[in-house]
Amino acid sequence: MAGRKPIPDRIKLVKGTAKKHRMNVDAPVPNAGIPASPEWLSDRAIEIFSRLAAILDGMGVASPDDEAALAILASRMEEIELCTAFIEDNGRTYERRDETGALIMARARPEVGMRSEAMRHAQSLLSEFGLTPSARSKVSAAQLTEDNPFAALEKEF
Repeated sequence: MAGRKPIPDRIKLVKGTAKKHRMNVDAPVPNAGIPASPEWLSDRAIEIFSRLAAILDGMGVASPDDEAALAILASRMEEIELCTAFIEDNGRTYERRDETGALIMARARPEVGMRSEAMRHAQSLLSEFGLTPSARSKVSAAQLTEDNPFAALEKEF
């Protein structure tokens, strides 16, 4: 069983839970900027990617370093749309009949499970990017500054 995922140092700083001994001084700092969508995405997934990248940029957390994860999220969200459209057109179940036409059983369409799995994965990725209400509630929108507001107090002691 895996433990909790480590919390990035930037999130610890924003939440006010940062402690010097728990910070990773060697953690890589992501580059700032909006990621470009990879060529392998479909046209619809590129639209989703662009919309998500704009939201992340507005939140001040966009990084070209997150291109792959954001592309996976956009692809999964497109898959949810495609499966939903199929289910709306064809229903959630299909019937199996024998050669005489008698009903054997009703089964769930595979697209129902595919959509459910895509939704679980997308939910996880949305949370990773801070794009859910609960994920946003864990951080403050205040901008981080490089200046330590307590530096003057430390000099007095």
